[in-house]
Amino acid sequence: MSANAAASKPGAIVRPALEEAILDFIEGFSIANLTDDVRFAARRLMQDQIANQVACSQLPWSVNTLEFARSQARPGVSTVTVYGDRMSAIDAAFVNATFGHAFEYDDAHRESASHPGACVVPAALAMGEETGASADETLAAMVVGYEVYTRIGSLAAPELLSRGYHPHCMLANFGAAAIAARLMRLGREQTGHALAIAMSHASGTTEYTSGGGSIKRVHSGIGASGGIRAAQMAAHGITGPVACLTGGKGFYRTFLDMAVGDEAAARFGRDRPLEIGKAWFKPYLCCGCIHAYIDAVAPYAGRATEIEGIDVRIQRSANVPVGTKNANAYAPTMIEHVQYSLPVQLAFTLLGRGNGYQVHRDAQHDLLDLSDQGEILRTARKVRMTEDPELDLRYPGKFVADVTLRFADGSSRPVFVEDSTGTIENPMSQEQLDAKFRELAVEVLGIEKAEALLDGIRCFGGSGKVADFTALLVR
Repeated sequence: MSANAAASKPGAIVRPALEEAILDFIEGFSIANLTDDVRFAARRLMQDQIANQVACSQLPWSVNTLEFARSQARPGVSTVTVYGDRMSAIDAAFVNATFGHAFEYDDAHRESASHPGACVVPAALAMGEETGASADETLAAMVVGYEVYTRIGSLAAPELLSRGYHPHCMLANFGAAAIAARLMRLGREQTGHALAIAMSHASGTTEYTSGGGSIKRVHSGIGASGGIRAAQMAAHGITGPVACLTGGKGFYRTFLDMAVGDEAAARFGRDRPLEIGKAWFKPYLCCGCIHAYIDAVAPYAGRATEIEGIDVRIQRSANVPVGTKNANAYAPTMIEHVQYSLPVQLAFTLLGRGNGYQVHRDAQHDLLDLSDQGEILRTARKVRMTEDPELDLRYPGKFVADVTLRFADGSSRPVFVEDSTGTIENPMSQEQLDAKFRELAVEVLGIEKAEALLDGIRCFGGSGKVADFTALLVR
């Protein structure tokens, strides 16, 4: 229903165009919209996210999060990945979303500079179990949550990140609220209130890139559970502001000092391609802002001694989490510093160590040794970073790399990477994604259970209950 049509009814709520268009989209998307291409994209997202949940369930901050949830948990039927605890959906989503975002290896969405899979997959599965939804109903809700999350977020990028906010912690509230409202079968007005209440949960900054703190790993769980809580509050009659996004004190104006008008409603038009088809799957276990730079220097892996210096031009949006505004970019003392340091990640690449799961597991356990390893830090100090906001203007919605390598023999080599490995323009093949799944899942589940889980993801859908699938998640 359009805002004008709503205004013609006495006493009706009149929402701005964007808020109204989001509700139109949530109501209008049906199982019939799950084409083969959409199902394929959603299952790839599930595959990557669930692999992260399985592997990262073993990390110390994940175990701490689970123990916290156990101390607070409400009874329920939703499954905790690997461990098999049964909790309320809000608690299971909190834990599983934390697992899925726990080690910088989860999917990303470039235009919103965020990690939607670590919200929408755990939120949809937990709510699907709790509400007794079918796999297809859950899959449709997952897609709806992804679209709401990313399209709201794309309007806010890159400014959210540039200002020091953590986009995922903020946007996950909206995606999870849309999922929960749909699977709870809330009416249009209650769904609108769920999204508005979700705005009141939106928070989180990227100070962890400088000051550390495992709370960053929990940001995903905070956002996913916040969105579910928002829908549950709306179901109990709690209301929110109708102009939650575009009002004078709404999301965009307050966080970004940005006016968003009626034209933004076109982002939720029926003819717009779904964002879920643009999911970026990470080949490197570090902040996505760094990936293009790793691609740029990867051809020179193992040749660190030949390189005298690396001159890097960096976007303003990337400079905040991984560049000159990261206080520990050249002197990491904790794993968060390592994963958010562009210089250290380039040192890993140039020294031939790679940027994958094992090198970061080693860094997590041997961080004091890492700090003492002159080879890594000497190589990292060869990187000189200069912020260039023009790159954000020329390449909106992307994290690019502009690098000049200077060699000891006096020569230099400029390298520019626009589309890093794993993005929709330069995607990982299914074989590569399967290899990543096995890298992450087999150690925890064993080969037989990991393969059974992978088969279950590949055919997820239909009229069966979600619980039939989530049984495969348990070790």
